[in-house]
Amino acid sequence: MLYYLFTYLDKVFDLPGAGLFQFITFRAAAAILVSLLISLVFGGRLVNYLRRRQVGETVRDLGLDGQLQKQGTPTMGGLIILAAIFIPTVLFAKLENIYILLMLLVTVWMGAIGFIDDYIKVFKKDKRGLAGKFKVIGQVSLGLIVGSVLYFHPSVTVREPVAANNGQVQAVVSAQGFQADTTTVYHDVKKITTTIPFVKGNEFDYTRLISWIGPEASTYGWLIFIPVVIFIITAVSNGANITDGIDGLATGTSAIAAFTLLVFAYISGNIVFSNYLSIMYLPQTGELVIFIAAFIGACVGFLWYNSFPAQVFMGDTGSLALGGIIAVLAIIVRKELLIPILCGVFVVENLSVMLQVGYFKYTKNKYGEGRRILKMAPLHHHFQKLGMHESKIVTRFWIVGIMLAVLTIVTLKIR
Repeated sequence: MLYYLFTYLDKVFDLPGAGLFQFITFRAAAAILVSLLISLVFGGRLVNYLRRRQVGETVRDLGLDGQLQKQGTPTMGGLIILAAIFIPTVLFAKLENIYILLMLLVTVWMGAIGFIDDYIKVFKKDKRGLAGKFKVIGQVSLGLIVGSVLYFHPSVTVREPVAANNGQVQAVVSAQGFQADTTTVYHDVKKITTTIPFVKGNEFDYTRLISWIGPEASTYGWLIFIPVVIFIITAVSNGANITDGIDGLATGTSAIAAFTLLVFAYISGNIVFSNYLSIMYLPQTGELVIFIAAFIGACVGFLWYNSFPAQVFMGDTGSLALGGIIAVLAIIVRKELLIPILCGVFVVENLSVMLQVGYFKYTKNKYGEGRRILKMAPLHHHFQKLGMHESKIVTRFWIVGIMLAVLTIVTLKIR
């Protein structure tokens, strides 16, 4: 909204400083500051409101140190994160951008699923919350929408070089202030490709998986792409949900992953950097930097209240939304195959539960007594059982997350 206002003021009245809103970097900085402000100021008010309404967490006794002290801590604090993402994005982003509209939909959709789950737990006093099948239906439905938009919408394209102007060197200055070579002619191509990490010439077209059906393969590529999108959204959102078990873990890990995706979105949407790094140039994805900046600001601001000892929990309202947002961002910038590295903490937490449950059932059937790989799943509870303080666990998981984020960014050059 402010982008359009200041663009108008700059054009009609030549208002000093209004031109700054043309720059993605300026709007991203403004978005992160406003997001932090919303989290810090209104977050405190929401925490007090939730406390007055006795919207508290019901804690099961799992035998963990300090666990029962968290009984009654306000939950549903994910509303702080959702507001701190949504409002700055609407204020500073170009709202006609298909990627921005899609990310706003993902934020509201996943937040709504989590909110219903938390509402049932808190107000209906049903610890089971929203039935698992309804969560899956919500995630699958969102995956269908996201996959269909990314596959069929005409604005979702890759820009590729097709010809050169006979060596006549021309240059233009991009909106980011970098000089771009325009000796090459580009055109937009409708391709659903992804990036294979650590491989030279690392673009992979999903239609190759069904190339055996003949020339019609490109027409039916959505049969592969949409199920992949559904799987990624479901897996990552559930991984974030499982990771949200101790104070600040899911929030900090999500912020680290989001910063990495901000780098990819900026580079992919910038013709100079994408050419230099020989990666896909994705028109309009640079606008996602504003959304991701707001996302990072929301997570960091929420940590003010969610760090140990937590004054508020995000609940499924926040954790499902965080995972869904990260998943869709990775798909949009064509880096979904990097998710096992980028979201390594989420992946390991998810796997720890699957392995624990699977091994327990296997040994119970074989030996008549269930056995465990870990002292407790998810993995962060295993370390708690070993006597490690949760602040140390969170900090070390963040360090691992930073290492994985650096490795993910390094894949831009290692092929």
